[in-house]
Amino acid sequence: MIVSQWNNDITKNLYKGVYETLIQSGILKEKIRLWKVPGSYELIYSAKKIAHCYDFDSIIVIGSIIKGETPHFKYLCQSVSQGIKDVNIKYDVPVIFCVLTDENKQQSFDRSGGKYGNKGIECAKTALDMAIFKNSMK
Repeated sequence: MIVSQWNNDITKNLYKGVYETLIQSGILKEKIRLWKVPGSYELIYSAKKIAHCYDFDSIIVIGSIIKGETPHFKYLCQSVSQGIKDVNIKYDVPVIFCVLTDENKQQSFDRSGGKYGNKGIECAKTALDMAIFKNSMK
C-alpha cells in the first residue's frame, strides 16, 4: 500500500478502511506493506518502483486531490490517473486506484468514512478480487 501524505486527514481514513478490510478478510498483518509519499503525483513513481522490485498480488495507491482555484487540479488528476494506468499496463500486478478527486474537502470526508462510506473499503475488496484473478492466470 502506498499512501500520499497530502490531505493526510483524508488519506488516513482511506488507509484505515483498506487496512481493516484486508485484516477482516484474513490477510496477515505481516503481509501488508506500507510506504508513504509526499503527494498523489508521487504515487506514480512509487507504484512503478514497487511493482518492479516486489512480487505482490496487488498494490493499492491511496491519495486525495481536492480542487483549488487554479487548473492544477485538472492536470494533476489526469497525470495521476494516466500514470497509474501506465503502471498497470507495464507490470504484471494490479495497481488499485484509491485516489479521491473531489471538488471540496467535505466531499473527501464524505467519501473517506463519512455519509458515502469509505472508498478505501471498496478498493481493498477490489485488490483482493484482482489478486485472485491474477493468481488464477498462473
